[in-house]
Amino acid sequence: MKKIGLFVITLICSLSLHAQAREYYQLKIYTFDTETQQQTTDDYLKNAFLPSLKRLGIENVGVFKPHPQDDGTIPKQTYVLIPFKSIVEFGLLDDTLAKDKTHQEAGKTYWEAAHDKAPYKRIESIFMKAFIDMPKMEPSKLEGPRKDRIYELRSYEAATENLYRKKVDMFNAGGEVKLFDQLDFNAVFYAEVLSGGHMPNLMYMTTHLNREIRDANWKAFVESPEWEKLKVMPKYQNTVSRNDTRLLYPTEYSDY
Repeated sequence: MKKIGLFVITLICSLSLHAQAREYYQLKIYTFDTETQQQTTDDYLKNAFLPSLKRLGIENVGVFKPHPQDDGTIPKQTYVLIPFKSIVEFGLLDDTLAKDKTHQEAGKTYWEAAHDKAPYKRIESIFMKAFIDMPKMEPSKLEGPRKDRIYELRSYEAATENLYRKKVDMFNAGGEVKLFDQLDFNAVFYAEVLSGGHMPNLMYMTTHLNREIRDANWKAFVESPEWEKLKVMPKYQNTVSRNDTRLLYPTEYSDY
């Protein structure tokens, strides 16, 4: 009996360690009414928020802006992608920053803004858990002008939780993650959305040197024999009801 008990404990510990190996991500999307708001938040992120995260051992934080849309408009938004080793680390962050005097002083204009001079319109927060086939973030190592780079953020929504799970399986067991890797999509992360406004959904981010290379990469993907076979498999039919695609570029103070 003792041997059985020891085996069970060992198995539980092993499963726990495996689960912990998968990172968690928070995606914060700031929306602004004015350029002044956007500049105030940029100053805060650059001079207070990111330096404070680094002091806490949180590295590889991405900060992004939208490329112009097809109609030429540019949404007044800033995207901040933060990796966490655990839910506990995520849960402690806000309280820790609220007590950090160095952080508060560096971000004084942002933190002490009046009610009628808020530094943003709203903040959307999406919390995610990394896929099994890519348990840790891989910040893009692409070089070249940041304004030209395409960080493609995609959200695949499903009609039901069951269909959503099948799409997640399509990426992992189905081999979609491996295919993106083979075609040099330079994925930053793939993740299951645990909390957000468009659930059930998954999100992922790939990177490309510029728009032309991004379009060529997608052409290679849709024409690949692997995708031709995968997309017609009966178990993966009707797994995406909406695809939300956003093309971003990294700010000059982003970690990548």
